[in-house]
Amino acid sequence: MKTEWKAFLTNKGAEFSDDASISFGNTVRETRIVYTGNVIADLSHYALLSVHGEDAVNLLQGQLTNNVAELAENHSQLNSLCTQKGRVLSTLRLFKRNDAIYIQLPAGMAEETLKILRMYVLRSKVNLENASDNFVSIGLSGPTADKELEVVSLPAPKNVDDVVQSDDYTIIRIHGIHPRFIIFSDLESIKKLWTELDVHSAPVGTGPWQLLDILAGIPIVTINTSQSFVPQMINLQLLNGISFKKGCYTGQEIVARMQYLGKLKKRMFLASIKSDVKPVPGDKLFAKEFSETQNCGSVINSEEGADGSYDTLCVADIKTQENSPIHYKTSDGPQLNFRELPYPLEPVAIEKIS
Repeated sequence: MKTEWKAFLTNKGAEFSDDASISFGNTVRETRIVYTGNVIADLSHYALLSVHGEDAVNLLQGQLTNNVAELAENHSQLNSLCTQKGRVLSTLRLFKRNDAIYIQLPAGMAEETLKILRMYVLRSKVNLENASDNFVSIGLSGPTADKELEVVSLPAPKNVDDVVQSDDYTIIRIHGIHPRFIIFSDLESIKKLWTELDVHSAPVGTGPWQLLDILAGIPIVTINTSQSFVPQMINLQLLNGISFKKGCYTGQEIVARMQYLGKLKKRMFLASIKSDVKPVPGDKLFAKEFSETQNCGSVINSEEGADGSYDTLCVADIKTQENSPIHYKTSDGPQLNFRELPYPLEPVAIEKIS
């Protein structure tokens, strides 16, 4: 995080934790307001990679699950980078500005993702770098978030994944329970915008913003869950994060086979967990019909919700989720209360267990 930006946020009441997360003094209030009110959030917990050069599209097209050739200055896309075995290394959001493609991803995944992409550059005319200091980014969400942008003379993208560009700003509409936007700009422009939005939108910290991702059903793959899932297990096919019409890419054979042969046995669900400890990515889930050492799923992301329980995205065995209680950490641990995701789940052919 830029020193000047940190000083600005501190002056606005931000408190910084050792893990680099932010709050604004009352996390309970911040959590409650994201369900019903307009909020703004610093997004410094995300990093930004830049890819530029005449072979940039070709490089990314050969590595990512979505059709990078369809990326445009008015359209962003969810994406993922996979291993040869089709396991998701990291979840990404791509957008274009000027002559570069930018990749937003969790800060903890930036260097490993950059290292992997550089392995495929070879003689391609491509430059890859960590561009996190090139922009400052904030999030805006709420029932009238689009109207708040109009009040400060910024156009709001109308549909999810739409992008509006100006000389100073890149504004991306993303999935959310309310209209929700990511905004990139230079330091001075973002400081001015934050001050203007702060009139009718409450500042919230890292956790409440990540809660909005969970409520929207958007998985964020971190170090603890990297290489744990194929893309369909975390619903990327339902979020326009996979193209099944593009050419080959790393892991494509496995991803395509999963889609067309209908062998998916686990997928991502939204649940709440009443627990004395916060579930963390990679924590295991159990059901009584499994052995004590055999889990039936795992946590992807979790944040405390308004009622004190933890709203959680998790991957779980589909058949077990439909027929049996699932518990956190042990077969007699806190039971998961499953809820509907904000998008439909298409029917899944379940592989028969021999």
